[in-house]
Amino acid sequence: MIEPVQTRKLADGIAEHLELLILEGVLRPGERLVSERELAERLEVSRPSLRDALDILEKRGLVVTTKGGTFVAQFLAPLIDPLAGLLQSSDRALDDYFEFRQLIDAAAARMAAARATDVDRAEISACIARMKSAHDVAVPQPETEAAVDAELHLLVYEAAHNLVVLHVMRTFADMLRRDILFNRARLYTRAGVRDALLAQHEAIADAILAGDSGRAETLARDHIRFTHESLLAVRRDERRLNVALRRLGRRDIVSS
Repeated sequence: MIEPVQTRKLADGIAEHLELLILEGVLRPGERLVSERELAERLEVSRPSLRDALDILEKRGLVVTTKGGTFVAQFLAPLIDPLAGLLQSSDRALDDYFEFRQLIDAAAARMAAARATDVDRAEISACIARMKSAHDVAVPQPETEAAVDAELHLLVYEAAHNLVVLHVMRTFADMLRRDILFNRARLYTRAGVRDALLAQHEAIADAILAGDSGRAETLARDHIRFTHESLLAVRRDERRLNVALRRLGRRDIVSS
């Protein structure tokens, strides 16, 4: 049976609209869409046309439909998983990663200061407020602070309005969430780092909100350098502690 031309064109239009939302980062990999009925209502289209559009996107590898619903595909997974294995197996990967981050974060902060919309600025301001709240608790919660830290950086990438930067850096953010590159929460356990990171994030946000591209770029670069140096110090201290513990435990394997 030949599909009506009108239905096919509508399905193509719906698919193009949803594809644009994925490209712009409005719909993020791994997110579940609302039910077919709800989505059809919100887009003001028929369910058969929506179903055809989702079929188009599934063939393009942009959505996945399961019994649990329709999800935005992890379309960068074929890159992420092999890359994660390579980075974990290389001693120099962490240094190269932070060198890369200095370049990207500095450029993203500069672009964000110049391009951020009122909506972007409101999101960044709200994130800084959450960061301060997480910092001011009586008992520090490193994982909570690390999560807000990551959120702020993603908001800066979004405010930069560069689609390549956004998708590439979301890939790295996913690896950070899985502790593939390093455990961000470990930074917050080092004396003085929590306060320093908060001050740095506030300064970067202030520069972006003020539209000061040069200052935002410099502060972002310095922040990544500080994070790298702090993490290296954490790892150095852990290595020293492990050596000391092994020396302490030698009596269990040496005859007196």
